[in-house]
Amino acid sequence: MKKTDKTTKPETAVSKDRRGFIKAAGLAGAGVAASSLAAPAVHAQSGPIKWRLQTYSGAPLGAHVIKPQIEAFNKAANGEMEIELYYADQLVPTAELFRALQSGVIDAVQSDDATMASPADVAVFGGYFPFSTRYSLDLPVLFDRYGLNEIWAEAYGEIEGVEWISAGAWDPLHIFTKDPIRSLADMKGKRVFGVPTAGRFLSRYGLIPVTVPWDDVEVALQTGQLDGVAWCGFTECYEVGWADICNYALLNNVTGAWCGSYFANTDSWAKVPDHLKELFKITIDQSHYYRQVWYWGGEAELRVNGDKMELTTIPAAEWDTVVNDAKSFWDEIASSSPRAGRVVEIFKKYNAVMEKAGVPYRYS
Repeated sequence: MKKTDKTTKPETAVSKDRRGFIKAAGLAGAGVAASSLAAPAVHAQSGPIKWRLQTYSGAPLGAHVIKPQIEAFNKAANGEMEIELYYADQLVPTAELFRALQSGVIDAVQSDDATMASPADVAVFGGYFPFSTRYSLDLPVLFDRYGLNEIWAEAYGEIEGVEWISAGAWDPLHIFTKDPIRSLADMKGKRVFGVPTAGRFLSRYGLIPVTVPWDDVEVALQTGQLDGVAWCGFTECYEVGWADICNYALLNNVTGAWCGSYFANTDSWAKVPDHLKELFKITIDQSHYYRQVWYWGGEAELRVNGDKMELTTIPAAEWDTVVNDAKSFWDEIASSSPRAGRVVEIFKKYNAVMEKAGVPYRYS
């Protein structure tokens, strides 16, 4: 898999694409509400089906988490279909992704449910749900063997205009900061960029979740608007440049894997022939596999050999209180809806099995 060519300037091409996109939709500016835009046109049979897909990630990260998949699909589609890839906030703000997808402004989305402001009652489990997983492989097992696939399909089946297609695992959640965290008290008052559910949980210890556009995180760290990030693991922190600004990495992780999904607009999905739907799903599975390897290897390598951040640890006895606090947080979420309750019960059942299984599934 190739990384983004550092000699090119993809933002220039994207800016042109965005201007053309806005002009074609009859907009005066990019901030117009998604509901005011026309549904995407599908080419006649004499030409390829055209899709616009926007990811939650910026271009440096997108070079790994989605660009190879889109390139593979476009090549294998053999001219029958072409997906145009856009990175975070390039067509619509990330927090408006769900609404834009539902209305047909864009054809597909790669994001976690919570960050894209999904109204589904399972959205709270998208991104980082505290201590729901220990390792990245836990997540696909939960979906494929413990029933989360069926629950997500059921939840999104009740929402007009959106098709949920597939979920996969990303990296574990660590906290990276400019000043060290060596105790829970050190978290207090630190403003961090992060995903909604984890931020909600960590605010119990004084961390202040701050939302800024993905491409603005680096500048926000440099200017002091942010004190750190609680968004990713070591692999991403190094890949996107945040490790050049953050001085410390907290080894205590809040969960083992980010939960992200692919979604499509219902009308757009219906117009895709079955063989191209299957091809899209196959390349998604390839992407899930690629991320497992990229993240898993990167996390270990950079914790051991990365030299940009000092590693810190909250003592186990103190961190155990955080792990125990997650139980009440799980119960709070479980009470929010019957379906959320079913998901939490699956997490409890799965983790009990893993603990009883022992090595290599759980070491402690």
